Amino acid sequence: MDSNILARILIWAVPVLFSIVIHEVAHGWTAYKLGDNTAKNMGRLTLNPLVHVDVMGTLILPLIMIVMGGPVFGWAKPVPFNPYNFRPSVDRRNGTMWVAVSGPASNFALAFIASFVLVISKKFLSELPAILYFSIYSLAYVFFKINLILGFFNLIPLPPLDGSKILVRFLPQRLERQFLMLERYGLLILILILATGGFSTIVMGPVNLLEKIFLSIPIFLFQ
Repeated sequence: MDSNILARILIWAVPVLFSIVIHEVAHGWTAYKLGDNTAKNMGRLTLNPLVHVDVMGTLILPLIMIVMGGPVFGWAKPVPFNPYNFRPSVDRRNGTMWVAVSGPASNFALAFIASFVLVISKKFLSELPAILYFSIYSLAYVFFKINLILGFFNLIPLPPLDGSKILVRFLPQRLERQFLMLERYGLLILILILATGGFSTIVMGPVNLLEKIFLSIPIFLFQ
């Protein structure tokens, strides 16, 4: 295997896996806080990646995208939740929306933290040995980028992505069932988006803008 490809795999593998797992655990943790024990009872409130791995979404697809050198994203096995188990004081539609929001929110939080590591490493650690500095900076950048991608990608309002569950909260209830029926075509639509190069247009444009916004905060604070 080409050494550059191997290095890319090594740099991307841990951030991708960790970020995907955090995303799913955030869903389960939020549902648990709202009164639903489904994820907890199934042992899914854990950072153990083996519990969350989806062979295609967590391993094969990200590996292909890493080797091809394009933007990387993926998914884990969805953490199950039952909105009918929410506490009586929690509206089912509102609770479902917050469970959906928590996944992308966790990714944006990780990206925000990584943005500070990026700026701090560039400003204060550049005198370190080159290999050490490069390792820290590259790892922070990958954490930063993959979490921006995962966060924004999952906000796309297409079932089964989180954005669809957020959108449903604001749809009339009579349209909820019809909209969610799109889920049977969701994977096909995502494949078409990837195959036609739509990923770069739909996701990477906004992600590049978010990158500038996120980095502007630590840059301003450490200037």
